Amino acid sequence: MHPKRTSIVGLGLTVAFAALVPHALSAQSTDPRAAVIAVADSALAAITRGDAIALTDLMVPEAVMFPTSTKDGVSTYRVRTREAQRTASLNGVVERGFKPVAMVNGAVGMVWMPYDLYVNGAWSHCGADLFTLVKAEGKWKIASLAWSAEQTPVCEKHPSGPPPKP
Repeated sequence: MHPKRTSIVGLGLTVAFAALVPHALSAQSTDPRAAVIAVADSALAAITRGDAIALTDLMVPEAVMFPTSTKDGVSTYRVRTREAQRTASLNGVVERGFKPVAMVNGAVGMVWMPYDLYVNGAWSHCGADLFTLVKAEGKWKIASLAWSAEQTPVCEKHPSGPPPKP
């Protein structure tokens, strides 16, 4: 092939590819991973607002929570139902997730993200949240929520530092 034709063909392919990029980027906005992360973020926002009803409204009626903690090398977990969570006091709690990782296959998704938690402005603990979600009637809902409660250096605090004082 002639060098000038090669350059023209290469330029044409570059322009054609560049024209496709906006379509690829706009397709990401409908990525189901972003949708399940949005539900997890909404759950943490509800916790921080102290709104247990809004938190549990993001869940299927049969949702179950598994808080876990480790003390002196022994891990324990509890089981909490959605209904029990609806009456839980969340006053003064600030929970901030960061660096979420999501996976989705069909109508099943999960979000794993580290978090830190403050109560009435004071450091409490950090850990990881694991949200399991199902898509029901076109909406992502939390089916289960498990989390660890640890102290640094086992887990990391939010990269932005402590939240503003209340």
